[in-house]
Amino acid sequence: MRHLRLAVLLSGSGRTLANFFEQIDAGRLDAEVVVVGASRGDAYGLERARQRGVPAFVVEARAHRQTASFSSAIFAELGRADYDLLLLAGFMCLITLPPELEGRAMNIHPALIPAFCGKGYYGHYVHEAVLRYGAKISGCTVHFVDNVYDHGPIILQKAVPVLEDDTADTLAGRVFAKECEAYPEAVRLFGEGRLRLEGRRVRVLAAPPA
Repeated sequence: MRHLRLAVLLSGSGRTLANFFEQIDAGRLDAEVVVVGASRGDAYGLERARQRGVPAFVVEARAHRQTASFSSAIFAELGRADYDLLLLAGFMCLITLPPELEGRAMNIHPALIPAFCGKGYYGHYVHEAVLRYGAKISGCTVHFVDNVYDHGPIILQKAVPVLEDDTADTLAGRVFAKECEAYPEAVRLFGEGRLRLEGRRVRVLAAPPA
């Protein structure tokens, strides 16, 4: 696996960012986070970045009425950094991806796309919807980013059972544990050159012989 330089966008506490730091520190991911951007100035993920000495910036989503202007501001900031892969980590805003980042930007969603996804499906709203519907299985999905919410080609998915006594909190905890496995795994596959994008399908190539 080649060493990856990661850019991360977030909107909240930065738990997913913290998981990446843990994976890197443990030697399970050959990567470094080189820049963190947030859509809110009060996002605790910014503090997590600063504690690690990672450059961080804020582009307030509420200051931009149009997706185009917000996206331009985000990518103007990201353009100051040299990164291989862009990771959306609890980033609650729609952005328009520049063509050069096609196949180089990922997102994780706390459900099994195409179920319980799209605009308005984030955080506990997802898990509450799963329980209301009576689904028996949920999970998480890592996908490449395109210009539609939760729509890009799926890289991998991990499932969890929905238990009879689940609440949104208990289900969220079980799904997040799988997210902590799935997202680093997808990044490793990218770094190993094992993801081949064919239209809407992502083929995971076999690992080369040791």
